[in-house]
Amino acid sequence: MPDNNSTPENASELVSAATSVPNEASVPIQTQVPIQTQVPSQAKVPNEASVPSQQYRPRLGPRPLWKPPVQPLERDIFSRPADVRGAFAPRSSRQDRPGLALTVPVPEMLNSAFGRPQGGRESLQRGPKPAAAPPAPAVQPDPWRDPNSSVVLGSPALATPEAALPEELPEVRYTLRQALLSRKLQPAALITLAVVAVLIGAFGAGIGSLLISRIPASVNEPAFSLAAVQPAVEREPGSIADIAARVNPAVVSIEVRIGNGGGSGSGVVIDGAAGYILTNNHVVSLAVTTPDAQMSVVFSDGSRLPATVVGRDIRTDLAVIKVTAQNLTVAQLGDSSTLAVGDPVIAIGSPLGLSGTVTTGIVSAINRPVRLSGEGTDTDAVIDAIQTDASINPGNSGGALVDATGSVVGINSAIRTLGSQSSGSIGLGFAIPINLAKATAQELIRTGKAVHPSIGVDARSVSDGTTEGAQVQNVRADSPAAEAGIVEGDVITKFGDRTVGSSDELVVAVQSRNVGDVVEVEVVRQGRSFVVQMTLVAA
Repeated sequence: MPDNNSTPENASELVSAATSVPNEASVPIQTQVPIQTQVPSQAKVPNEASVPSQQYRPRLGPRPLWKPPVQPLERDIFSRPADVRGAFAPRSSRQDRPGLALTVPVPEMLNSAFGRPQGGRESLQRGPKPAAAPPAPAVQPDPWRDPNSSVVLGSPALATPEAALPEELPEVRYTLRQALLSRKLQPAALITLAVVAVLIGAFGAGIGSLLISRIPASVNEPAFSLAAVQPAVEREPGSIADIAARVNPAVVSIEVRIGNGGGSGSGVVIDGAAGYILTNNHVVSLAVTTPDAQMSVVFSDGSRLPATVVGRDIRTDLAVIKVTAQNLTVAQLGDSSTLAVGDPVIAIGSPLGLSGTVTTGIVSAINRPVRLSGEGTDTDAVIDAIQTDASINPGNSGGALVDATGSVVGINSAIRTLGSQSSGSIGLGFAIPINLAKATAQELIRTGKAVHPSIGVDARSVSDGTTEGAQVQNVRADSPAAEAGIVEGDVITKFGDRTVGSSDELVVAVQSRNVGDVVEVEVVRQGRSFVVQMTLVAA
């Protein structure tokens, strides 16, 4: 700032020095201040007393515009060449300069195959073809403008109106009374109709007489009568229908009711005078173990009687119940030891409460060890079962498995299913052999319980890849096995004449004997096989 006592000699120089701001183009920016920049030559510079000091104070100029920094790569691509002075410089003055290559050089092979011929200037692009001009419309010759035209006769001034179509008259129908009495029709038409009617009647009469003449004369006689048709189906004795008719009255339905629930099964009458019925333990166990349970028997004729349990055996899943009745139809009991694989069999029972249901099949296997554990019951049995493909479903339990002679050879007891969601028959049914059922039923009727033989061991199934058997887990003291020298770890591979391949097979082999029988047992101990004798005792 200048001293207040001094007067600037050149006001314009002071303003320029105070307001100029350099920018990138080095162009000074000046702002106009409210001072007098031109002084007349004759005028004198005012002194400090006559001119205020604020008129000589400089003002700051505007700030320069901010420009972002330019990257070197962008400057090389987009900047103006150094030898080009303006944006509209001629192309010839522009020279190639190093920069970023925007295109990939074309290989020589592709350039020679698809490139423009050397020295050629023709472009591959073709412009659109000019549209063809539409054809000029044909000009009709005007005879008034042609002096050489001949004289012709033109159309009349008024056009001839088209002939009107005749109006269609509505169809008229006459009744028979109008046609005959009011003379609406011509006599010739009436005569034609009468002749046609007579001809049609004569033709129908001729056809009828021809058909009647072909019927035998005996049919027209009053004494003729049609003979009754005899049934063509002949059921020979021993057929499935004959066996079902004989055995069905001896098979009953058993119902156990517990409040609003309960269950059902089947049974076989084995004593008609005393009213004994043979069935499965899991069918009637709820009637014994559940208070206030009610059990009844429904016969094939629909009659219903209350029943009581005489005895039951959880080891064989058999039970005997009794009804107060006389002269009941009794099933004929056969011999299950004579069965062979492939023999035809018939299953009779009440599956799902449908009494008197009969299904057929064959014996699929015999002596099949099957473990039974009745759901919700105390049954814990292993049976030497008869396997059949006859359809057996829940409710068939306790029913009869009958052979081709009509004799009961098994008591239907169990089925094998695919899982918990499938409870129907898949062709794998199992029945208790009637020989075992008959012996057990006699014991239950006589004493109320059944006695089973035992050797005094607990075993589990084992296999070493070549040999299978029942490995002894523990031996009871003073048992037949302990007296025979059997110890824990021994593997029983044969019991009597039956080969033992699992613990279940050992159980059914023992149950097939009687108390007091002496049986030879083959044992394997540490790879050495030997035979011992045992005397079976009551379990």
